Amino acid sequence: MVEIERKFLVKSTDFKEQAFTQNKIAQGYLSAVPERTVRVRIKGNKGFITIKGISQQGGMSRFEWENEIPVDEAQELLKLCEKGKIEKTRFEIKSGNHIIEVDEFYGENEGLVMAEVELTSEEETFEKPEWLGEEVTNDERYYNAYLSKNPFKQWGK
Repeated sequence: MVEIERKFLVKSTDFKEQAFTQNKIAQGYLSAVPERTVRVRIKGNKGFITIKGISQQGGMSRFEWENEIPVDEAQELLKLCEKGKIEKTRFEIKSGNHIIEVDEFYGENEGLVMAEVELTSEEETFEKPEWLGEEVTNDERYYNAYLSKNPFKQWGK
C-alpha cells in the first residue's frame, strides 16, 4: 500500500503519438491536507476513491489506498469536495518495462503537462523518453491536491 513514483514536467507533445490509451479525468478532494488526502475521481466511465498519506522525505514514497466505486456515487461525492476541481486527460505510454502516465491539465491548470512513473523501489531505474523534462518529484506544487487550491495559471501572479 505504498506508492513510489517520480514526477516530471513534459517538454513536448511527442508523447501523444506514443500513447496506447487516453482518458478524461475529473477529480476533487474531500480532504486536501498534506497528512491525508482523500480524493474522488472519475476516470473514463469508472469512479474511484483514494486516500494518500504524507510523502516521505524526498517525495517519492507515500501510503496510498484506492478502491473503485460506482461512477454515480463518485459523481455525488464530487459535489461534496472542496473548492478546486482538477480536470485533465491522462495518456499512458509504454517505456521499457514501465508505463508513464502523462497528464495534460485543463481549466485553471491549463498549460501544465506532467508525467509520472510508478516504481517498485526508490532505486529502480526506467527508460526516460526524450520528451521527459525536469524532475519535480519533491516539489509539492505539482501535487494535484496543491493544484486544486493553487492553480498553475495563478503561479505567476
